[in-house]
Amino acid sequence: MAHTRIRKFNTKDTYPEQKLDNDLCQAVVARGTMIFLRGQCPQDLDTAADIGSHDAAEQTHKVMQNIRQLIEEAGGRMEHLCKVVVYLTDVRHREAVYRVMGEYIKGVHPVSTGVVVTALARPSWLVEIDATAVIPD
Repeated sequence: MAHTRIRKFNTKDTYPEQKLDNDLCQAVVARGTMIFLRGQCPQDLDTAADIGSHDAAEQTHKVMQNIRQLIEEAGGRMEHLCKVVVYLTDVRHREAVYRVMGEYIKGVHPVSTGVVVTALARPSWLVEIDATAVIPD
């Protein structure tokens, strides 16, 4: 494990009524080179083109792929991910979004905050995730 994760938990235990399986923690202690990612949306990183899907799960796959790609381009790996902030336009998308996000953070245990907002930059976007990673010294 790249960083010290304090009070690890899984959402299937914390939210048993929801069908989630996310490895998270209450705090991350990290030293190294910080990577601050802009909020990632369901768009192509090279062209800024919207992926054209109105499905929350499909949008989240693209968002998490972007996060992984940017961390790798900065010289890191997903295990260096320390924090995510998830912005949803509708709380009913929470389970789908977190289920997909969980596939990308399995075994990582970042801290996570979720926020429901009125809208994102494009009306078709249902999810945006901003992330912070730290490449260890």
